[in-house]
Amino acid sequence: MEPDYVLAGYRVATRANRHDWQDVGLPGGLVSLSDCVVDLVSSDPIGWDDWFDGPQEAEIARERAGKPGLHVLGVGFATADVPGLLADIADGGWDASAGSLPERLARRERFPNPGGRRLGFELVGFDSGCWHTWTCLGGLVSEVYRATGVQPGIWGLIQDEQDARRAAQWLTDSNVGDPKVFLWAAALLTDVARETLRTRSE
Repeated sequence: MEPDYVLAGYRVATRANRHDWQDVGLPGGLVSLSDCVVDLVSSDPIGWDDWFDGPQEAEIARERAGKPGLHVLGVGFATADVPGLLADIADGGWDASAGSLPERLARRERFPNPGGRRLGFELVGFDSGCWHTWTCLGGLVSEVYRATGVQPGIWGLIQDEQDARRAAQWLTDSNVGDPKVFLWAAALLTDVARETLRTRSE
């Protein structure tokens, strides 16, 4: 049974093929919340924020962007991980009172919402305003596999929740993400279907 998850927000992202600098075992069609790997649509006019508060506004932004291959991703974190994430984000200069991601995490809205198709878990960490993924820092996927036996599956995501949390803990404890990321978490990603959005808005 998965622990309770809370809403981080929604991203409008492309899917990406594996780059030469990424681990060779990764599949094509990578799903990620990190702009190290995928292209993101900004939620504000000046491009400071890539997080959307709700799926409807994310879908509107996806349509307005007019680019093929964009998907609306829902992102959540385990409730138990939220205090550490908020502290890490605050250390990076992003206060919960500023709104967007930290404010949503602080209010603990339940995730996922009905209608989102669960894709899997991505190991991510916050660094100076951006989010790194374990697949963007060269060699981490292989190191995690050697240490824990955990490896990504379809879309480059971990399917088992316990495996994902164990791998995130190992990354944090081992400090192999230094100097980019010190605190790692398993983000639960869902694919928000456009059909579901239309049904909910009617």
